[in-house]
Amino acid sequence: MIPVQGHAGQKVAVLGLGRSGLATARALQAGGAEPVLWDDSPEARAKAEAEGFTCTDLGRDAAWEGVVLLVTSPGIPHLYPAPNRHIAKAMALGVPVDNDIGLFFRSWAVDEWEDFDLVPKVVAVTGSNGKSTTTALIHHILQVIGRPTQMAGNIGRGVLDMDPATDGEVVVLELSSYQTDLARALTPDVAVFTNLSPDHLDRHGGYGGYFAAKRRLFAEGGPDRAVIGVDEPEGVYLANQMAEGAADDRVIRVSAGQKLEGEGWTVFARKGFLAEWRKGKQVAAIDLRAIQGLPGAHNHQNACAAYAACRSLGLPPRLIEQALTSFAGLPHRSQTIATRGGVRFVNDSKATNVDSAAKALQAFPRIRWIAGGLGKDGGIAGLVPFLGSVSKAYLIGHSARDFALEIGATPHEICETMEAAVTRAAAEAEPGETVLLAPAAASFDQYPNFEKRGDHFAALVAALPDAAPADAP
Repeated sequence: MIPVQGHAGQKVAVLGLGRSGLATARALQAGGAEPVLWDDSPEARAKAEAEGFTCTDLGRDAAWEGVVLLVTSPGIPHLYPAPNRHIAKAMALGVPVDNDIGLFFRSWAVDEWEDFDLVPKVVAVTGSNGKSTTTALIHHILQVIGRPTQMAGNIGRGVLDMDPATDGEVVVLELSSYQTDLARALTPDVAVFTNLSPDHLDRHGGYGGYFAAKRRLFAEGGPDRAVIGVDEPEGVYLANQMAEGAADDRVIRVSAGQKLEGEGWTVFARKGFLAEWRKGKQVAAIDLRAIQGLPGAHNHQNACAAYAACRSLGLPPRLIEQALTSFAGLPHRSQTIATRGGVRFVNDSKATNVDSAAKALQAFPRIRWIAGGLGKDGGIAGLVPFLGSVSKAYLIGHSARDFALEIGATPHEICETMEAAVTRAAAEAEPGETVLLAPAAASFDQYPNFEKRGDHFAALVAALPDAAPADAP
């Protein structure tokens, strides 16, 4: 773990005892602090007490005596739509509020680094879509090349649960808006912004607040290098704010679809080819079309961002290309799980909103689309322009009938359950088609999370007759 620095002998309250909360409590204790733990859930408190911690009800005034800091878990609201009562209490008392990300950035560097030949670095990735794949892809490239690396944050381990740094190590963090919004320290060496689309707007008081939360990764001290997707106005603005001039190579602009002009450092993908340009000259090119783990323009954007981050670390293009080809993709994100009679089955259960589902629908030419679940505000009418490749939709879950009214003339069937949808789609699919799970909805009506939904889809596909694993010859 990473012992928390700066709070030895002090009482630090920890609110929320999930994965990050318990890791924070351990790291505080390892750094000599006295953690004061609380969670409104009896089950979470019991888990903490089983580790030997004592839980103290932060609803009692006496619990705050001597507390110098409150560390809260990312899922607990601190401002919008309304502050959690314990966080509001801390703020009223003048007790600073932070999260585990802020503690990590204040505790990561230690005196022992003076003996290292190569100082460890942190690459932090944020954005609306693709940040998990981009994070995993950077980590994969570093692993294949042989650079010491750890992956944590919103993916993998909690940041304070990581091992102390080794010589030349690169830590790759996925950071959500919930994490960047509150962290009191954000000082990565390389910061990556993938893209922006509406999500979590209630938590951030609107679209502007959501972008402001992402932007903090670049504003709180500023990274040495910034990799910024510029396919939305917010990315263009952010890149402009970070650069001192057109040729400032501390900023690498990234795009999936447009050729980027100018004297600066750019990485973009067009028609399946990644190109790197620097100082007005092309430096490298990679054919992404045959990489099964990176299908579609949205994954080509992820590849560009990961490539740019690795180039900023000094890695050569040829080694990055070799590592890209072996990337298998992340579970539940445009993941090819099987083939059957010439039909491809793809699990994109993580496509829980319109924007991510639209990207999945553009990645394949002929689609049998499984969609539905607990629909989000605004429905899926925004997907109509992307349904031209859909042969038929198979609608499931709470919003199945609402979705049917929003998809225009697209052929569809109300299946309600995943079992029925997989059975019907597999029976009707023809060679060359893709059965795609891209729900455009949350999973909570039928599943505890999108992972369980994707796992169920994969299990049903595996049980189909003559289904072959994705890596079968």
